[in-house]
Amino acid sequence: MKPVWNICKQVPMLPVVILSAIPIALCWTPYPRVSHLIVIAIVAICLTETVIGMVRDIREGHVGLDVLAVIALISTLAVREYWAAWVVVLMVYSGEAIENYAQNKAQSNLSKLMEAAPTIAHIASDDAGHDWVDKSVDEVKIGDLLVVRPGETVPVDGMLIDGEATLDMSQVNGEPVPRTVYSGQKVLSGSINGDAMFRLRATEEARDSQYQRIIEMVMSAQSSRPAVVKTADLLAVPFTVISLIIAGVAWFVAQTPVRFAQVLVLATPCPLLIAAPVAYLAGTGRLARTGILIKSQEVLETLGRVSHVFFDKTGTLTSKQPQVIRLDRPDRSRILDKLDMSDSAITVVAGLIENYSVHILAPGIVAAGEKEFRKHPDIRRDVEDVHEASGKGIEGIVSGHRVRVGRFPYVMEVVDDDVLVGKVRPTDPGELFEPLPDDCMGTFIAIDGQIAARIVLRDLPRPNSAKALNELRSIGVKRLTMLTGDKPVAAKTVAKQVGIDDVRYELLPQEKADAVKQARDEMPNKQPWWDRLMMKYVGESMTRTVTMMVGDGVNDAPVLASADIGMAMTGGTSTAASQSAQVVIMNDNIEMVPRAIIIARQTKRVMLQAVCIGLGLAIIGMICAACNLIPAVIGAILQEAIDVISIVWALTALADRKK
Repeated sequence: MKPVWNICKQVPMLPVVILSAIPIALCWTPYPRVSHLIVIAIVAICLTETVIGMVRDIREGHVGLDVLAVIALISTLAVREYWAAWVVVLMVYSGEAIENYAQNKAQSNLSKLMEAAPTIAHIASDDAGHDWVDKSVDEVKIGDLLVVRPGETVPVDGMLIDGEATLDMSQVNGEPVPRTVYSGQKVLSGSINGDAMFRLRATEEARDSQYQRIIEMVMSAQSSRPAVVKTADLLAVPFTVISLIIAGVAWFVAQTPVRFAQVLVLATPCPLLIAAPVAYLAGTGRLARTGILIKSQEVLETLGRVSHVFFDKTGTLTSKQPQVIRLDRPDRSRILDKLDMSDSAITVVAGLIENYSVHILAPGIVAAGEKEFRKHPDIRRDVEDVHEASGKGIEGIVSGHRVRVGRFPYVMEVVDDDVLVGKVRPTDPGELFEPLPDDCMGTFIAIDGQIAARIVLRDLPRPNSAKALNELRSIGVKRLTMLTGDKPVAAKTVAKQVGIDDVRYELLPQEKADAVKQARDEMPNKQPWWDRLMMKYVGESMTRTVTMMVGDGVNDAPVLASADIGMAMTGGTSTAASQSAQVVIMNDNIEMVPRAIIIARQTKRVMLQAVCIGLGLAIIGMICAACNLIPAVIGAILQEAIDVISIVWALTALADRKK
């Protein structure tokens, strides 16, 4: 009953029209004038509302083309096809109900994101978090201590105070598997708490928090209209002219105005006016469900035409941080080994203290430590007396061990003299370790006065980078380029591993942007006449190179803005890159790059199919009506059936398909 009630609230005239059939039918034979007056009354109401709606649409910048419905209503009354007029009114209001349903269905994924936005925050009145006051999320200030109870949505971005928390990040980045965060780590708004209450120190106000940025993108996408939909609106004008010509010719040949009415009750521009925007809204929602947000539906149209993709190397084709590939022990001819600790244990200890560091190598060391942690139940997570020397390293006490991690001179400061052979203190890492290749980097660790190891890291390709690039080639996007500021050896190594032949290295951000701009103009004189004609309606060439830049870091922002489409890969966080991009991948998965293009193409294909099917059936129906094969009443019913078919077809843009 609830769906029926919702329809009645949205389209209140629909139940009125349906119920009016009872008095019309009862009075049809004994009191025909009463029946006719009832029909005339509901037609008058329908005409008034339709004209008002047309004016409103025109003021909002839309075509507002319901001329055919107006003419059909007037013509059916003029030829005294009262039941046909009643059916047309029913079709107008039921069409409005179907349109509302289709719009709601198409944007259901977007609506879920908006409805899940947190509104209440529990602000603690003491440091322990035992007592709190419920306030609007907009009242939260930076530094406030918040309490997040089990099953609740994190209201603002903040830092975890308690030991650990399990969070459902699906609303933020589409990840189906819960993520565990630890004390001192960032927690994003929109995350859903697991089964244990935790405390959070607010680091952003609500308006600047991650989930609010997601909401802003969703609202922007909902309110936008792609060029192809605007073109569909314009195409409704010649369709109306064609319909009137068919109806006029039928009237002239048959010498009866009834034939004119029979044709027009079948004329429906709804496949253009409704099915096209529904398809694009459905495609936008499907992207959101996949963890891909776009800033406007215009982007969805352009995304399907991408022909040249540029990739940043670090953090995009490779992991977001260098990864630990091995541990090197120092030369034992220079350092006495007094440390009874395995490489695995050293990695765990280093990872625990690096969890408190902001250094670029820290996340890779933390990740390596997490992998080995279960092997060492004797090592506790507790880290005490932590101090970080900016640009040098970090030190603290880990499970009873004094640990220092960082640059070689910084680490050697705490190495005991009695482990140095000949009491000579090395000043260069080359005295204790072999030279590193150009594509590797290292940091050093001392434990309890002993130089324990050199931790070697490398910028490794993502495990699925090569697969994603192969999928791009399989869908026809064969022009792939890697842009990086790295040195030739590191750049070529990664390019070879992921399968990119066109690699450009040692580039500054502006040079990257220039490379993308140059690619946009590679085929300026290869536009056929029909493409130049389409430019007048769509606004840009359909055959020129359409560029897309995929990146993640702050220094990617200029080049993201220079491409036709800037695509930012994030782990659910807001960066300068994502703010400059038109497409944001929220789950940091490079396989979403080809997936986004596939969804965009499928959306446009579904839209075109819905439009062609709807208009094709309408034209066939009008021709049949012109030949007196379809009575006016049946034609009005068939018109609504055509609308339903085209709109339902447009909604299939929500369905997941591989290609």
